Amino acid sequence: MSADDHRPPVASAGQGEVPITPHGERVVPWRQAQRGGSREDRMLREVAVSLPPMIADYVPDLPPTVVTRADEALAAVTRLDSLHGEHLEALSMLLLRAESVASSKIEQVEASVEDFARAAHGMRSNASATSMVASAAALDSLIASVDGNGLITLDNILAAHRTLMADDPHEARYAGRLRDMQNWIGGSDHAPRHALYVPPPADMVEEYMVDVLRFARRDDVPALVQAAVVHAQFESIHPFTDGNGRIGRALVNSVLRRRGVTSRVVVPIASALVARRETYFAMLGAYRRGDVGPILRGFARAADVSARESEASAQYVSELPERWTAMFAENTGRRPRAGSAARKILDCLPSVPFFTTEEMEERVGGSSSSVYSAVEKLAEAGVLRPLTNRRRAQVWCAGSIIDELDDLGQRIAVQTVDDPVWSDIQERMTAGRADGGR
Repeated sequence: MSADDHRPPVASAGQGEVPITPHGERVVPWRQAQRGGSREDRMLREVAVSLPPMIADYVPDLPPTVVTRADEALAAVTRLDSLHGEHLEALSMLLLRAESVASSKIEQVEASVEDFARAAHGMRSNASATSMVASAAALDSLIASVDGNGLITLDNILAAHRTLMADDPHEARYAGRLRDMQNWIGGSDHAPRHALYVPPPADMVEEYMVDVLRFARRDDVPALVQAAVVHAQFESIHPFTDGNGRIGRALVNSVLRRRGVTSRVVVPIASALVARRETYFAMLGAYRRGDVGPILRGFARAADVSARESEASAQYVSELPERWTAMFAENTGRRPRAGSAARKILDCLPSVPFFTTEEMEERVGGSSSSVYSAVEKLAEAGVLRPLTNRRRAQVWCAGSIIDELDDLGQRIAVQTVDDPVWSDIQERMTAGRADGGR
């Protein structure tokens, strides 16, 4: 199949609609690789696969309202990235973790932030938390790969996927590899019978990836629009056996970084999407039926709310060192003196909120006894709290940052659940389906 089979649409946008060629369909042979499931699963001999349009040259016809909302969202993101330079490292780490945790939760991978911290230090008792840590590392690697005006490449996407799936007990052998088999979403576990969506066949995946990356490298499409379309197209290609959602959402922030919208921070868009999970999946469905409008509106709203709430977190993080100093002084009767182990630890905490005493000793220097004593005093003051019960390699956390990480996600979720814009997006999609997609 060539790109000529999927020319960009020529239709004009209606009220809030952003047309794109709807997915096509092809019936292909099917046979189970491993026998299982019901008789119907075992007897299935063909399946209808979806064929997304080629989008390398797609020119979205954007209504003024969509452009306005996207511009407002980008302004909020740019402001977040530019106004908090002094605390940017701490904020960027907090937001990276917030995005990876929320993105994992969309895939129903659930773990607390404290479990996340434990897993980051090698405690593998919680498989979900270990998966979240891998998600954070994959997100970080993919975004970092485009720093300095780099391009989003297939090699870097494969590397991020390898990071994400390398320790997965079921998927490790497919880590960093485009799929060589048919996959599907929903329906039976054993065959694509009654599937909600069947992506294109494996022999077309590389061609589709080359095409979507050509679109991702363009500079003549509004950045947030480009990010949303890249994401929707990637999810429609579904190029991996697993991990597609998390890599696809990492691409959103990678596009924003490549286009210079952000320079350091990650916008926790997934924190909004997880609160409207079913609407988010419906937006992907609308894209496949030929309307980019819902996912553009949804992503614009998610970016706007997430950026504004992240600003509140930035302000909170900037005030923490003085709060911690006051807590230490209240407990010990004096402020930590300049150059002391306690002072050095307090200065590190915003950007290193999880650590072992041994790690902190290596970071701040000084004698072991002074670092251990300072950690104990900070714990007594309520600045630090233990995450494990081990005597050696005890994992500590800055409780205020852990709590803020949770609180940020909850604030974004509350605003999103109650947001009439999201309700309007859902209602319009429902009405569109009732009208045959028009």
